[in-house]
Amino acid sequence: MTALLDVREARKSFGGVHAVDGVSLSLAPGEVLAVLGHNGAGKSTLMQMLAGALPFDGGELRLNGQPVKFASPADSRAAGIETIHQKLALADNLDAVANLFLGRELRTRFGLLDDAAMRAAAVPLFARLNPNFKNLGDPVQSLSGGQRQVVAIARALQFKARVLIMDEPCAALGPSETAMVHDLIRRLAAEGVGILLVTHDMPDVFALSDRLMVMKNGRLVGVTPTAAVTEDEVLAMIIAGKAPGGAAG
Repeated sequence: MTALLDVREARKSFGGVHAVDGVSLSLAPGEVLAVLGHNGAGKSTLMQMLAGALPFDGGELRLNGQPVKFASPADSRAAGIETIHQKLALADNLDAVANLFLGRELRTRFGLLDDAAMRAAAVPLFARLNPNFKNLGDPVQSLSGGQRQVVAIARALQFKARVLIMDEPCAALGPSETAMVHDLIRRLAAEGVGILLVTHDMPDVFALSDRLMVMKNGRLVGVTPTAAVTEDEVLAMIIAGKAPGGAAG
């Protein structure tokens, strides 16, 4: 099977600092790949490169087997890569539907906002992601953390995302909200969306990811099926930069 996303020997430097130093990864359709490492490991820089916010200094990015280059985040989004930031970047005063189409609103032939068309498109999408989500008309500032994640993910999927970069999606959520987001991630993976899960939360890693990769000091420590390692082995990869026997470095 052709990888949905394939990164080969990615490099990015800032002055004399090698923030990303020869890192390779692949992501299959429907796979959840956890991206781990301490602050400063290079994972955020790598994700910004995939999102088109930073150019590659070296290496190659392929989508569905085809080489691509991004000059901006708009290029990345147009190619089907969307980033769900930890802070979500939602407009708190607007409702879920308005956030879904923010900056890409549907309009009537007279140039007016087509509220009916936007709501008609939003209802089945939110029902697909979470059948219990009924707060389409409420300002998102009044929604729970899990519901806000639903809005952010819906916005990405509305515009045909095939790869989702999710930054700490369960941070500061309670148990029920975390369960909601876990279920949502599993639904997306079952539909063939590839997910890069950037997190420090080990329960999220072991509950959601098919494989995990660890970075340290800009380099790849290893990649391994999540089921093949223990939490202690993962922590050793993160802290000591030591890959267990089955992990490719």
